[in-house]
Amino acid sequence: MSNVARQLKELFVPIHEVVYMADEPNDELQALGYEGYWPLYFASRSAPLGKVPAEVVDALFYNFTPGEAAACIPSVWEVASPEEVLAARERGCVKALRRILGELADSPVIARAAELATRAAYNAPAEGRGLYAGLKSLPVPAEPLAQLWHAATLLREHRGDGHNIALVAAGIDGQQAHVLLALYLGMKPREFGRLDPLSDEQLEAVVAGLRERGLVDADDQFTPAGKKLRDEIEELTDRLAAPAYSCLEQHEIDELLTDLGPVLEKINADRPF
Repeated sequence: MSNVARQLKELFVPIHEVVYMADEPNDELQALGYEGYWPLYFASRSAPLGKVPAEVVDALFYNFTPGEAAACIPSVWEVASPEEVLAARERGCVKALRRILGELADSPVIARAAELATRAAYNAPAEGRGLYAGLKSLPVPAEPLAQLWHAATLLREHRGDGHNIALVAAGIDGQQAHVLLALYLGMKPREFGRLDPLSDEQLEAVVAGLRERGLVDADDQFTPAGKKLRDEIEELTDRLAAPAYSCLEQHEIDELLTDLGPVLEKINADRPF
């Protein structure tokens, strides 16, 4: 079932990520009064949690540098309420998907995929998954396209919460996780955008910590131990995500993989990078 979790991740994550990759969600959130990307990001992603302190958001998001969450939370709630933000985010994502998918947006394929994805999304265990639990408390949208995006978001955040569990178990903090991902992508740590907030000295300290553990070598490349640990983290992430899909029969999994293929192609073609 862990292999299934990885296969379906490739379908559901791009559907969720229109919230970050398309213009329409940003437009809807900016219409509420948000200026700049990060305030609307922190508002929209943390809105299912309600008005929790920055410390809670920082802990659950896991990989932001100190002070990034506090720069936006709680001030974002002076602009709009969590409920208004959630409604704007969903409107924008549905608009984006309608533009990207065209006639496919109202097809029986979307309605069936929404049914299966929602079943899996609400079958996942919530223990230890704060962002997922917040999303799970929200009403399920009635419109199939909105329901599919909502289910994909639940499954993405459930997997993300599990990934953070795997990172914690491996003793890898948020900034170290960015470094490991950069190396996996063939990049130097300074080339990885999410590490931009760190000064050169701070980044060197992060990398030095990985070197001390024997995970990164003097040339800022994976050691065998580093590659092995990263693979183990990804494998545990898959295992932790897998229970969501235990409610689906093999033919239903095959149906999702087949029917969402054209959806995935259209979404990926629309991505800005």
